[in-house]
Amino acid sequence: MRLAVNPTRMELLRLRKRLVVAQRGHKLLKDKLDGLMKDFGRITAEYKKARLEVDNELPQVLKLFVLAEATSSRLIVEDALESTRQEMNIQMKPQRLMSVQIPRLEITFGKSEGGYSLIHTSSELDKAITQMKEFLPKLLKMAELEETVRRLCQEIEKTRRRVNALEHTLIPRMKETIKFIKNKLDEMERSTTSQLMRIKAQRLAQEAGK
Repeated sequence: MRLAVNPTRMELLRLRKRLVVAQRGHKLLKDKLDGLMKDFGRITAEYKKARLEVDNELPQVLKLFVLAEATSSRLIVEDALESTRQEMNIQMKPQRLMSVQIPRLEITFGKSEGGYSLIHTSSELDKAITQMKEFLPKLLKMAELEETVRRLCQEIEKTRRRVNALEHTLIPRMKETIKFIKNKLDEMERSTTSQLMRIKAQRLAQEAGK
């Protein structure tokens, strides 16, 4: 299907320039898509590894809290956790990957305040709290990678649509239109040449008859 343009030389020159720009843009988008796919594969592998680690470690952390309750009591554990405070800061520092803004999460722990009785609580509670602090950064890393994978998926889909639109729709239509205009101009030129030749033949015939 051709573009709706007038078959003029000016339009032909304009379309040829547009075609060069479209082909260059198509190549850049294809290169970007290839780069996105490579990054997507790498980050997806990291995400799967982080997810497996979190899925394996979370039950172990929760098990320690269950053991802490079993060796003392749930009320004592809740009171101990309630009387202990520690600030936790999560800061997001966005970065760019192939023009895609991706999250970077950083977690820091502040100074502990309060405390609980070591006599009435078991050592499992200490282990549970320690492992939870070690576990949280891994959980955040998994969330960071999951969001990165989601955003890369969106960008890949958007870029693929643009590549396909250029490759299968716009560029072929521009080429077909350029061919149509060129044929039309050639036809007009032949028609003009033919008319000029007839006019010239008529003049020669008139001059010969005089």
